[in-house]
Amino acid sequence: MLKEFETASPPSSGRSPSPANAGEDWKRYVVPQCWEAFTADDHAVWDLLFARQVDLLDSRVVSQFFDGIDLLRLSHPGVPDVEGLNAILEARTGWRTVAVPGLVPDDIFFAMLATRVFPVGNFIRTRDQLDYLEAPDCFHDMFGHIPMLAHHDFAEMAEHIGRLGTAAIAAGVGEYAARLYWHSVEFGLALQGGELKILGAGLASSFGESHFSLESDAVERLPFSVERAVHTPYKHDAFQPRYLVSQSFEQTIAEVLALTPERLLAL
Repeated sequence: MLKEFETASPPSSGRSPSPANAGEDWKRYVVPQCWEAFTADDHAVWDLLFARQVDLLDSRVVSQFFDGIDLLRLSHPGVPDVEGLNAILEARTGWRTVAVPGLVPDDIFFAMLATRVFPVGNFIRTRDQLDYLEAPDCFHDMFGHIPMLAHHDFAEMAEHIGRLGTAAIAAGVGEYAARLYWHSVEFGLALQGGELKILGAGLASSFGESHFSLESDAVERLPFSVERAVHTPYKHDAFQPRYLVSQSFEQTIAEVLALTPERLLAL
């Protein structure tokens, strides 16, 4: 959802929300999902992406990811509707999804996370975009992100990053929180059972980069720490040149939760 040094345009009012009122303004970005507008081909694209990605990830993703798939019943055919998804997710961890038409500005995004709201695109990619899509669609958001939000510790971490992001933006260093989010929630890797696994949603939902992140000899894989994450730039429009690897799923969560806004600003 984040792009370094780039944000989506705000709604047609032309007013860009400030960090001070972002907590109130995020609702202006919410639109109806219009689930009934998804075509048969849209649903078929979801099913194709889902089956392909599940088969690919198999033993390549942290086990908590597939636990979340099962808990939220995401294997049901077709694009999930946010109301049905929320009925399970909100009861479990207090998180819910809302539909948005595309990328939202970082201040709005972090304000959403801080209130346990996750924005999902109200569109899905086309068949000729199966392998890569720069803008996050509902497959990236629902398949990549939402399964992990069914886990209480991860759900707490994501909310905490939202609060960190709001504080960082207010202090003029929003890129600190954006990088932390990117190298943990979006493109993080972690060891599990002695093997390198995918943790981040951007990798879990990408056919090409899930292979690349684990198998390529052309990238750096560096130990994860919140300090390294905050100071490691990223690419939003290409495969990453480096990935940060946690010693465990739990390490990522513990380090992020231990990070206070004051410490973040001082890094």
